[in-house]
Amino acid sequence: MSFTGKSHTNYMLVLLILLSSITFSSCSKNIDNEPEPGQSLGIVSIPNLRDLGGYKTANGATFARGLVYRSNELYNISTNDMLLLAKLNLKNDYDLRRATERNDKPDELPVGVNNVWLDVLADLPPSGSSNLTELLSDPLQANIELGNGKVEELFKATYRLCITLPSAKIAYSELFLSLGDENKLPALFHCATGKDRTGWAAAALLTLMGMPEEVVMEDYLRSNEYILPLYETTIQQFVDGGGDPSITLALFGVKEEYLNAALDEMQIKYGSIENYFSDGLGISVDQQTALRNLYLK
Repeated sequence: MSFTGKSHTNYMLVLLILLSSITFSSCSKNIDNEPEPGQSLGIVSIPNLRDLGGYKTANGATFARGLVYRSNELYNISTNDMLLLAKLNLKNDYDLRRATERNDKPDELPVGVNNVWLDVLADLPPSGSSNLTELLSDPLQANIELGNGKVEELFKATYRLCITLPSAKIAYSELFLSLGDENKLPALFHCATGKDRTGWAAAALLTLMGMPEEVVMEDYLRSNEYILPLYETTIQQFVDGGGDPSITLALFGVKEEYLNAALDEMQIKYGSIENYFSDGLGISVDQQTALRNLYLK
């Protein structure tokens, strides 16, 4: 497989960010029986489902719990887990995936939850039918195509597109405007694995709230706890076939450099998170203030 040329580059950008999600493991609650900030809610069928609340700003304000959640795809949910999902009393579910993803694995929701489609990558060409298994089926060729930092560069380029792509601006604008309407809460937003398109959405909102950089990065990197262990068999098979393990770690996980690429692009284009929201997404200063007032307690 060759990745030279614009069409092949776009193909890979889409393919890499649209990793098919699998069943991840749940994690334990803390001693107070309330998850620490950024921790999975422990719903096995939706392992990367996390409350965005609980984090504290430098001024001591706390992001309110129970209002907005981030997640992997909502598909193949067990009966018992659907009951647990229903207890969140969601009003809206914002799906950031592409049409093919929605068609292959449509959202499964409790009765009464409104499903809203916001295709972040709509302006990129279709990715075709190839999947991750096919991509990794030839470890030695994958070493050539994706090794020596190539896969990381592809991911960083995709994260920058989350800032500049017109469809991304439209999708994130509608998402954050909706999250600013208390009548539409509680709400959940998700993509496939809940780490890339969802990762930027969560990072942008937390940054706007005034969370320290290390807190934003901590929440972002936490997806690794629910993703990488479940790919252990796939990674081992790839390595046994001569594949470079760093390739699979870069594909299945998240890295600081990925989020930093989006943050850097945001700084280059807009200079600040506030300008990104106002000039890039069309969310006014007053609307940004309303968002903070809604979530910070």
